[in-house]
Amino acid sequence: MLFNSLEFAIFLPIVFSLYWLCAKNLKFQNVIIIISSYFFYGWWDWRFLILILVSTLEDYFVAIKIFNSKNEKSKKLWLLTSIFVNLGILCFFKYYNFFIGNFAAVFSIFGTKANISSLNIILPVGISFYTFQTMSYTIDVYRNKIKPTRDILAFAAFVSFFPLLVAGPIERASNFLTQFFYKRSFNYEKSVDGLRQILWGLFKKMAVADNCAYYVNHAFANYQNQSGITLLFGAVLFSFQIYCDFSGYSDIAIGTSRLFGFNAMQNFNFPYFSRNIAEFWRRWHISLTTWFRDYVYIPLGGSRVSKMKIVRNTFFIFILSGFWHGADWTFIIWGIYHAILFLPLILLKRNRQYTDTVSNGKLLPDFMELMRMFFTFFLVLAGWIIFRADNIAHAIGYIKGIFNISLFSNELYTGYRILKALIPVSIMLAVEWIGRQNQYGLEKIGICLKPVYRYLVYYFLIILTVLLTERHQDFIYFQF
Repeated sequence: MLFNSLEFAIFLPIVFSLYWLCAKNLKFQNVIIIISSYFFYGWWDWRFLILILVSTLEDYFVAIKIFNSKNEKSKKLWLLTSIFVNLGILCFFKYYNFFIGNFAAVFSIFGTKANISSLNIILPVGISFYTFQTMSYTIDVYRNKIKPTRDILAFAAFVSFFPLLVAGPIERASNFLTQFFYKRSFNYEKSVDGLRQILWGLFKKMAVADNCAYYVNHAFANYQNQSGITLLFGAVLFSFQIYCDFSGYSDIAIGTSRLFGFNAMQNFNFPYFSRNIAEFWRRWHISLTTWFRDYVYIPLGGSRVSKMKIVRNTFFIFILSGFWHGADWTFIIWGIYHAILFLPLILLKRNRQYTDTVSNGKLLPDFMELMRMFFTFFLVLAGWIIFRADNIAHAIGYIKGIFNISLFSNELYTGYRILKALIPVSIMLAVEWIGRQNQYGLEKIGICLKPVYRYLVYYFLIILTVLLTERHQDFIYFQF
């Protein structure tokens, strides 16, 4: 079930009403969450509900076993069981064909044909997200950061919570699971704020990302016949498409969570206003980058080791991040590209250079801040071309197509599609710049404006979204 679908528009008010009117105690609230979450996910394909159930039961009982273990060897064995089961399921569904294909390709180099068949495997939606969420729970229990819960209903609700189930944010048990232990009470201001964030997420997804998609698909599918300036615009619009598609999902997910009395973590912190690559990665897909930092990078030694190990750790974490996104060499090369950009900053200890809000307290950035943001954006944009391409040859051909004499021509494809993309992109950037010190773009406008102007903004965004929407498109990160 898509957030931007008619089905969800019917589903959400029904669940919201049942949750607040019929849930008289904590167990009823958690049961309603579990039932509605399984219905939400099963709407896509009910067969894969078994995977969520397996992850839930396996990590629930393993965490208790870890806690009750009398020695370190037993604790490690149970932890490895959790990791093996979770990653085993993930690798089979997501990476089996990738490894088989590359295994066969290696044999073919030496003139040998490997008779190994690929499988027609459907990738379960959200498997990369809820797998990492449950796995972090058992790791934290092993590290004695949290105690395992004996409340299986609370844990099942935590794992399957439908706003976050398909594409995150990837929550930690220490922050989110504890919220299922206490009965929630309806809070009007919190719900209004949630609706406002949902509106902003829908605008970014339906008005910005989906309209960018038409131009982007045209540019990438026909790159051999396009001018350099058209391809450059295609790359720029893909940068906004993927940001508004994914951060729009996160806004809807976080806003929906607030409707049910939950506080989910911020997943995007205006990354395109970053002044270097390190700042970009602190602001982009925060729940995943901090997951890799806490459970992979720091255990490897982080940056408090020799320079050679810092290089190793940096490349490993970015390659792993790329591979998390998909079973394709384009994602791995994308990860290597960002490791190359990030490495000088961490070696020179400049990775924490910008931790404040850009142009804090000022209406506009100064010239140097503007240049840093533009430079960082175009570094990120180059990586997005690799990320979006069908394969490495496609990425190389697309980049070559940009850097030719037609880049400086007036042969820009200027159909109405580009206007339908540029208008909402401009509005999105203006709103997010105004609200860059808040949790999401529309929050400041919703708080500071007088009610009459506030509702004018809301109705304007709703009307513009309706007028610009032609058909619903899947969220990009559903494939990851």
